[in-house]
Amino acid sequence: MATISRKKARLKRKKRVRRSVRGCSEKPRLSVFRSARHIYAQIIDDETSKTLAAVSSLSPDLKAEMEAGGGNCNGAAVVGKKIAEKALEKGIKKIVFDRNGFLYHGRVKALADAARESGLEF
Repeated sequence: MATISRKKARLKRKKRVRRSVRGCSEKPRLSVFRSARHIYAQIIDDETSKTLAAVSSLSPDLKAEMEAGGGNCNGAAVVGKKIAEKALEKGIKKIVFDRNGFLYHGRVKALADAARESGLEF
């Protein structure tokens, strides 16, 4: 029996989740991707296939707020807060959360909690 790699397992979970998670113009999708050093968040309208807002730990305006980059929960919370601010500027209050196959734990949870505290409704 062959073992399945971590990446393949995540992509399998991603496919399963994306079957039911769709973003529309009233409720776009907040997609989260995390790498070993950084975290990225996008708000996407799947009907028009457009990215409405995007923030990452690599964003130059967030460098001052993060002391150790986006590889920790504090950096993820800063990104979550900033994506919520951008969404509210564009008039987006309700979203659908797409964890992109990652477990809802650690940095993904910190980003989601910060976005909720900043005014987004999941």
